Amino acid sequence: MKNRRNTGKNAATALVKTGLVALAAISIAPAAQAEKFFSDSSISLLYSDQYETFGNQTRTDTYVTFENVTAHNWGGTFLFVDRNQGRGTYNDDDDLYGEFSPTLSLSWLSDVELSRGILKDISLAGTYEFGGGTDATNVLTGLSFAWDVPGTVYFNSAFYYVNNSEISDDLQMTLTWGAPFELGASRFLFDGYIDYSSAASDHNPEFHFNPQLKWDLGHYSGNPGVLYAGIEYSYWHNKYGVGEELMDTESAVSALVKFHF
Repeated sequence: MKNRRNTGKNAATALVKTGLVALAAISIAPAAQAEKFFSDSSISLLYSDQYETFGNQTRTDTYVTFENVTAHNWGGTFLFVDRNQGRGTYNDDDDLYGEFSPTLSLSWLSDVELSRGILKDISLAGTYEFGGGTDATNVLTGLSFAWDVPGTVYFNSAFYYVNNSEISDDLQMTLTWGAPFELGASRFLFDGYIDYSSAASDHNPEFHFNPQLKWDLGHYSGNPGVLYAGIEYSYWHNKYGVGEELMDTESAVSALVKFHF
């Protein structure tokens, strides 16, 4: 979480090793055939003048975000890349940041059904964080738990050990969810994530609550789930792991448009 919108030294090597382990596991998995359930890509445009920055100041930014998610019987992948364009004082302050997050289902890998009650599955999970105006590349490895929560289409919790390239390593917990609902003839989607990362000798603990509330405009033209408009809220305490003497807690509302293809 060193930067969902801005983020060791062996990070790239660790990522390659993780990928090789995953490929090897898939190649020897018992009798299970890889099956793809779905793939979805989207482009989002976000704008806010309330993003916190160093010096206890706010800044205005426009973000363009590409996302891709896939689901398979063996697990899934999630990729996003942010391109931000600073405004005003920060007009020339642009950067690119991204994350790639694969999961590998232990139910599929072991050929043993792990679902119990509201627990749907347990997966090996990883994330590779890169960019954000720095040379930082961080690798997260851990476990992800998929839950059957009423009213949601997905609800996941993940627990990671974080190998940070520029600061001390730490631990991270991430919750993600998606909950569609209807009001009269209108359809909405409430989704987002919560990140918490632990403190270390050179940084503070972070807490980031980042939900989106989106109105399904495509529904009215017979294309539900294609075009959304809405808002994103970012509550970020100890942003980037720095204390409030350097940066205030972020409480930013962004205008949002999102197109799926």
